[in-house]
Amino acid sequence: MTRTSERPGLPTRHLGLDLGVTNLKWAVVERAEDTWTSISSGSEPTRSTEGPDAVVARLARLASEAHAADAMIASVGIGVPGLYDPTTGITEFLVNMPGGWHGIPVAAPVERATGIPTALINDARAFGLAELRLGAGRGVRSMVGLTLGTGIGGVVALDGQVLQGHKGTAGEVGHQVIDPDGPFCNCGSRGCVEAYCRAEQVALACGTETVEAAVLAAQAGDVRALGGLADVGRYLGIGIANAIVLVNPERVVLGGGMAGAGELLLAPIRDEIRRRVRVTAWHHVDVVVAQLGTTAGAIGAAVHGAERAAA
Repeated sequence: MTRTSERPGLPTRHLGLDLGVTNLKWAVVERAEDTWTSISSGSEPTRSTEGPDAVVARLARLASEAHAADAMIASVGIGVPGLYDPTTGITEFLVNMPGGWHGIPVAAPVERATGIPTALINDARAFGLAELRLGAGRGVRSMVGLTLGTGIGGVVALDGQVLQGHKGTAGEVGHQVIDPDGPFCNCGSRGCVEAYCRAEQVALACGTETVEAAVLAAQAGDVRALGGLADVGRYLGIGIANAIVLVNPERVVLGGGMAGAGELLLAPIRDEIRRRVRVTAWHHVDVVVAQLGTTAGAIGAAVHGAERAAA
């Protein structure tokens, strides 16, 4: 891997790529000592049905174009929706990506195209890192985050650092079991938080086609949608209460489309936390909505690439 030196005190720029099933998102961030600023961002269709080789080539092209346009870019980070090997930069299992992503080199082709250090990170951990450095988690040392979408991604940060664990798999808050006899989860277990709270389950509970429609219906006062969000909030609250007891974070940050429900979702979550957390001070934990929107994954990937290159 090519290492780039950073002169102390001078700002550097870093590129983040977020590999999604539908879109490839990118963001450039600037780092000036401990201050991070989002400079630019964008997206283009992933066209994931074309297969891994075509998608990786598209990532390499995006990175190469960004680096050619801004020579200050000193590293690349790539958020991937699943399991990967952080040492080799090869994907192992991307559950929702079509085409079989086992054993696909991702970091190396991008690094060859740019000549600068490239690192992978799980997309949920990238979300958490972005919110920790630039968003709703800024200023705290400990945080739990959840991304509420097709699945339930999770992240845990302690002492100002996102926990990565073995091959970047730490922090899967959505895959804690809250009902041993509950419905099957896409991970292969059953009764996970995700099994109750993933997007399709939310839409089903609210009687709508999509999560976005569920949120709009609840905001308009639809009784079934309000009840569905309350039930989902209860299940999320159980999982978050468990996380609070385990790590006692200063803040819990919720991202993804469902978080747009705001207090309609946050209120039942907080009620469940108050009901279940008995061994620590739950009232010191803020439960808030994420601030960076759909670019959080790309921003966090950029931050991760920068911190890995500087390590």
